[in-house]
Amino acid sequence: MSELHKFLFDGLPVRGAIVRLTDAWTEILARRKANTDSGEWAPPVRELLGEMAAAGALMQANIKFNGSLILQIFGDGPVKVAVAEVQHDLSLRTTAKVVGEIPADARLSQMVNIGNKGRCAITLDPKERFPGQQPYQGVVPLYGDHGEKLEKLSEVLEHYMLQSEQLDTTLVLAADDKVAAGLLIQRLPLEGEGNLAGSLVSKANEDEIGLNEDYNRISILARSLKREELLELDVDTVLRRLFWEEKVLRFEPQTPRFACTCSRERVANMIRSLGRDEAEGIVEERGEIEVGCDFCGKQYRFDAVDSAQLFTAPGDQPPVTPTVQ
Repeated sequence: MSELHKFLFDGLPVRGAIVRLTDAWTEILARRKANTDSGEWAPPVRELLGEMAAAGALMQANIKFNGSLILQIFGDGPVKVAVAEVQHDLSLRTTAKVVGEIPADARLSQMVNIGNKGRCAITLDPKERFPGQQPYQGVVPLYGDHGEKLEKLSEVLEHYMLQSEQLDTTLVLAADDKVAAGLLIQRLPLEGEGNLAGSLVSKANEDEIGLNEDYNRISILARSLKREELLELDVDTVLRRLFWEEKVLRFEPQTPRFACTCSRERVANMIRSLGRDEAEGIVEERGEIEVGCDFCGKQYRFDAVDSAQLFTAPGDQPPVTPTVQ
């Protein structure tokens, strides 16, 4: 079963979380494989999406946000966009739009950032918005401070957290066809310091970045974790091997799971946005409107009657004549 564990280092300004997506991740891959229209993702794409799912779960659990956290990677490579969406209850889904072939050994820059136009966006969409409230979004390029291309998702997100949130963060991510896993270590923010909602950061807090010896020591230990260890070892073993000299305070584990938020109503609203003429043209050409969910593979079909009802106001519909038995 998939699991996420949050923890603190007793007496130190450092927190952490570790996630292992097992059944949640394999269900995502199985649904994609079963979708004969789309087919399987290439191995580098599967690895990227698995790491994004693990990272999204870690970030969502860290901020306790009542809404969806949407992590997107997009650019000018064959992977036009890759998305991982995690809800406040850690239900998650992922997808990617790929155009063209992906080499078996493709790196992040080859998939998304060929011409250095790649971007990473993190969006927080509240479950219940106030009037006029818009989702918060932060965007960073897929290159470092000196223009160098970043080849690992962990590097991109660490750069995002440092540039956008002014928080020292260490991420170790890995994914294969059975497990998507991640370890996050983060310096605890000082009072009034920034977070994913974009709070202002004082100059005093900026001066703390990279200078905390406790965080730096634990970060070095975390970075010693090998990909194979993260994928193969259980949570207890990982934490014991890395931090056996530290007093780790652990919280109750959480259970991430796959879930899709698609619905017939959402698809109907999308068809309405096309307009009556466009919808009628599709029905005339194909006999029906068929829409497949990129996340879960579910198919929604609207025939001529269904389509016409989408553009008919309730008061315009003929009254229903009761049948006398």
